[in-house]
This record gives sequence, structure tokens and C-alpha cells, in this order.
Amino acid sequence: MKRILYTSVVICFSTVMAGAQTDTAKNLNEVMVKENRLQLPFAKQNRNIWIIDNEQIKKLPARSVSELLSYATGVDVRQRGPGGVQADISIDGGTFDQTLVLLNGVKVSDPQTGHNMMNLPIAMDDVDHIEVLRGSASRIYGLNALTGAINIVTKAATKTGVSANVFGGSSFKKQDNGDLYGNYGIHATGTLALTTSSHLFSAGQEAGNGYRYNTAFNNQKLYYQGKINVGKTDQLDLTGGYVHNNYGANGYYSAPGDRESEETVKTAIAAIAYKTQLTSFWTLLPRVSYRNNVDDYLYIKQTPDRFHNHHVGQVISAELNNVFETSIGAFGLGLEGRKEKINSTNLGKRDRDNAGIYGEYKFDKVKNLLINAGTYVNYNSDYGWQAFPGIDAGYSFLGNWKAFVNVGTGQRLPTYTDLYYQGPTNIGNDQLQPEKSRYAEGGLKYNSDHFVLNASVFKRRISNFIDWVKDLPTDPFQPKNFSQLNTMGYTLSADYQTGVLQNTGLFQSMRFGLAYTHLDPTIKTIIPQANISRYAVESLKEQLTGTVNAELLKVLSLTVTARYCERISYKDYTIMDARIAYKLKNSSIYFDASNIFDVNFIQAGAVPMPGVWTTLGYRVAF
Repeated sequence: MKRILYTSVVICFSTVMAGAQTDTAKNLNEVMVKENRLQLPFAKQNRNIWIIDNEQIKKLPARSVSELLSYATGVDVRQRGPGGVQADISIDGGTFDQTLVLLNGVKVSDPQTGHNMMNLPIAMDDVDHIEVLRGSASRIYGLNALTGAINIVTKAATKTGVSANVFGGSSFKKQDNGDLYGNYGIHATGTLALTTSSHLFSAGQEAGNGYRYNTAFNNQKLYYQGKINVGKTDQLDLTGGYVHNNYGANGYYSAPGDRESEETVKTAIAAIAYKTQLTSFWTLLPRVSYRNNVDDYLYIKQTPDRFHNHHVGQVISAELNNVFETSIGAFGLGLEGRKEKINSTNLGKRDRDNAGIYGEYKFDKVKNLLINAGTYVNYNSDYGWQAFPGIDAGYSFLGNWKAFVNVGTGQRLPTYTDLYYQGPTNIGNDQLQPEKSRYAEGGLKYNSDHFVLNASVFKRRISNFIDWVKDLPTDPFQPKNFSQLNTMGYTLSADYQTGVLQNTGLFQSMRFGLAYTHLDPTIKTIIPQANISRYAVESLKEQLTGTVNAELLKVLSLTVTARYCERISYKDYTIMDARIAYKLKNSSIYFDASNIFDVNFIQAGAVPMPGVWTTLGYRVAF
């Protein structure tokens, strides 16, 4: 840890020394945070938001959206296998069910289980940027944003063309039959930019024989996004996607008994949205979305009739968002309805309804002061009425500095797995109550063209915390409501980019990122005699990430990253990755090395992660 901290100080010092004469660069402050009603650019936000922008996505040594998120401060990515085959996502010490995931503002979280929420039909090449909102955010996004929300924003087709990405990789370790463990992938995107519309279509295939026994995988993805201009001000947005993901699930959920497990998850999504300017001050944004998820799990694939779980989940949502610009500030008003259904061999046939009303107000009529306040009122057919208010405020001073504070609330509904699951090692609890959170944060920000800094401290209290517990090692796990889980934490993050360096022979540009998060979770009261916990003792305690990128000799790009993680119940570990890319006229060749020092570590359950993994790839665009 001391060595890593020392290295971080050196990196920070280097960022100051690298401040040569520079051009203006496209920077984080230009990113518009894509909330569904009152939208603000990153520079004006009063909350702790981390942006993974398009330039970082191109250069980070990652193969999937899940791996990209592992470089975001406060985000805990717990993979079961490489390449994002199966990954749980949580924020600031929460569980994987407490984070809301959105795709272009559309909720894609799964009411069956949070294990499936990253089964997305998009590849890294489809993503423009990723927004990570830390803290309870029900007033903005509604239910299940208990510890935060992640909004993945895909690219808009601005040019007509075709691009492709082909890669292959291996650990150079051998299976019992002597074959090397390895994988390959191909992804192609076509864009059509017309006068009144734009269209993006992508398709991809990735497969491999795994990295240890029974971890082979095979997945295919299809995605379409269209934008059609209607008249002078209106726009119709169309989205559709499908992903088929099959993988060996050795040790993924019930080690060691699930050595022969296999899982297939198929997800289809569709959304239609319309934006219309009804008057000079009133903008209306209706949207309808649909998500279908099929999860087929074989506990022992050689005997499919034994512990074979087949789940079919459907979610239908309708939203009506409004923005009113007035002389006293902007108002946002939203209505939503959501139907969740499941037909399962294990969980039964279930459904529940959800209705919500959003109200927001943005006040910016006092110089340097910005206040956003609002509430979300929700009705659920199983749990009745609830209200979730929130407010954030920021005051700018000395040009680029801002002091900010925000207070938020949230709720997370138990999943169908929490409530009804029946298995050899896990059983549900239909008496569970929803989790609720209260969150408060304050801090300082600095934003300029080349440097972004955030320092903040927060406190979160979750009541009715749901954890899977058992009294004896031979007992099955069962979810129960803890009385309260309190988490204190603080974070420091910085991003510096030089832009184009003038009068230098070797370096054309450089970028440095550094982020540190400390978490101190404490259980105020616990269930009597429940002494074995699955989630409460597995959250992160310390996280430190560092990234350095350099553009060299106009044709080379070098990125080196380091991630330090310490959990409450597991040893700390440091992972270093790197990418080097050589640029040609319309293409590039890149080489990735993951886990360079071959560290043995576990992110989830009892699943050991791969050691060194190398990837060689080729990108081309016309």
C-alpha cells in the first residue's frame, strides 16, 4: 500500500511538471450528463459524478463495459471470469442489487436478480461515455438507485461509415488436454448519417474456452440505434438490442458443488422515445421501453433435470417527462409506470406494478449559486406508497472552484430471487421489506479545461439492509433484513490532460488520472445468531486507481493502469494493466496485457480470477 501511495504522489507531481504550453483539449466539462428531465453539463453538477469519456474508452486496456467500470472510483466490479462474461456492479460498498443501471436513460435492471443487469447488447465500441452517479438518487432515477446509478450512453451516428474490431487473446496456460486457454472476438459497426436521420447498427461475437475448468463462453450481440428528426425541433429515438450469453459457471454461485454448472442468459431490449418542443418554454419527452430476459441455469449440466432453473422475466415501462423553463427557474415533472413479470420453474409466476411521480426544480437566478431540489413519490403494488426527497446545492467561487452539498434518499425492492428462491444452498424469504437509504455528502470541486478535481466526504444509512446469512456452515443462506448498515466514506479524484503539447519531439499529449476511496461500513444491529454473512462483509474498504496515457511520436499510444483493492473479508491486491497501440491511416493495432504481475485474487464468491492475459487486436474504420 505504501509503495502504491508513493507511486501516486509521483504521478501527481508529474502532472504538475507536465504542464507545458498546450492547446485547448476537449475536456470532461463539455460532457452533458444525460438525466431524463433537468440536464446539466458536468462542470455545473452539484453531485459526485465520475465520467468515463470517449477518449478513455478508446485507450483503456479493457474488453467490456464491465471492465471499463473497474477504473471508475467507488465502483466495485466483481467479475466471475474475464471479459465481463458475468459481473456484479456495486457503488461505495453497496451490494450488486443496490445500483441502478441505465442504457441511454432507460432502466435495464433485472427484477429477478442483479446478477443479470450487465447482460447488455452493446460492445465497448458502441459506447460514447459512461456516467457514474454516486449516492442515493431516487429523486432523479426512481427506485433501486439506493447507492447510486450508472448511465451508459451510446454513440450517435455523425458520419456514414463502417468500422470493425478483431482480437484474440490467451493466458498461455494449458488445459488438461494440452490446449491453450484463449479467446477471440469480432465486432462490426455500420453508421448512416442522413440529412434528417442517423442510424447505428452493430453486431459482435466473442467466444473462448475459458481460463480454468468449465469456464468456456460464447456470446453474440446485436444493437440498433436510430434518431429521426421530425420537423424543426422534434426528434424520434429508436433503440433495440439482443444478447445471447452462454458460459460455464464453475464456482460462480454455490462453490464447490457447482463445478459442473452452466448458464445461458438471453436479453432483448427495445425503447421508443419522442422529444417535442410544445411551446417556447415546454418540452415533452414520452418514452416506452421493454426488456425480456431468459435465464437458464443448470446446476449440473450432465444431468439437466436436476436443479434446472428456467426464468423468463419481462419489464414494460412507460414514462412521460416534462421540462418547463420559466423566469424563476426550470421545473421538471415526470410520470412513470412499470410492470414486472416473471414465469420461473423455481420462483413461480409473479408480477408487481410500480407507479411514480417526479418533481424537480432548478434555481440559478443568484450569481454563482445553483440549487436543485425535488422528490419522487412511488406506489408499489406489494409495498404501498413511499416518498423520496432530495436536494443538492453548489456555490462557485474564485473562477473554477465550487463547494457543494447534496442530500438524497432511496429505496431498493427485494428481487424475486430474494423473495422466492428455493435451492440446495440458498432459500428465499417472502417476508422481506424494501431497503431504504439516507445519504448526505459535501465537498469541493475544481474544473478547468485541463484539470478536474473532486474531494468529498459522505455518510449513508441503509435501514432494512438485506443480506444472505446463515447460522452454521451446513445451513443454506437465506436473505434477512438487518436493522441498519451505516457507511462513512471519503473520496479524492483528479484528472489532468495536457492537450496537444507544442515543440516536443516525443510526447504529443499526456493524461493522468488518480482516484482514492475509503469506506468504513458498520452494522449497527444484526440478526441474532446469524454469524455467516454473504454481502455485508465483502464490500470494499480501500480503493485506489491510477491511469497514465501518453501519445508518442504521433503514431503510438501507451496506457498503464493500476488498481488497489482491499475488502473487509479478503486480502488486499493490486492489479496492473497496460495497452500499447500503433496508429495507421484508417486503422490501429493494439496489444493489451491484463494482470501483468500475475496476481492471485478473487473478486466474487470463491471464483479465482485469471492471471496474466494478453490480447492482440486490430481496429479499422472507413
